[in-house]
Amino acid sequence: MAVKKFMYVNRKAPYGTVYALESLEVVLIGAAFDQDVSLAFIGDGVYELTKGQDTKAIGQKNFSPVYSALGDYDVNKIYVEKESLEERGLTLDDLQHLVWEDEDEDYAEKDSIRLVSRAELADVMSEQEIILSF
Repeated sequence: MAVKKFMYVNRKAPYGTVYALESLEVVLIGAAFDQDVSLAFIGDGVYELTKGQDTKAIGQKNFSPVYSALGDYDVNKIYVEKESLEERGLTLDDLQHLVWEDEDEDYAEKDSIRLVSRAELADVMSEQEIILSF
């Protein structure tokens, strides 16, 4: 069975709806079944990766630490749209530092997040076989 290229597009803020958590769960399931998984964060979806999330005031469980486990599932193609960050006054420094270990390079840690322009992201999306939007 051929491995399909799946991209999960995250467009919503992390809390207030189920979309962000559902996307994360589906990504982990797909990766566990050896699918070629990538993620894109655009619009308010970029907030899903911000550092220091505190959900006590809204009474919801903070699931943002789970993103740091993506590298363990070989999910290392995480695309963040540069314009979406800029429109929200954020930079790459405001996001969690997500890494994966490259076994071909003696398990060197490498960055998972790839900052891309809208045009570059459109090119990446055109290469995918299946795109699921959350």
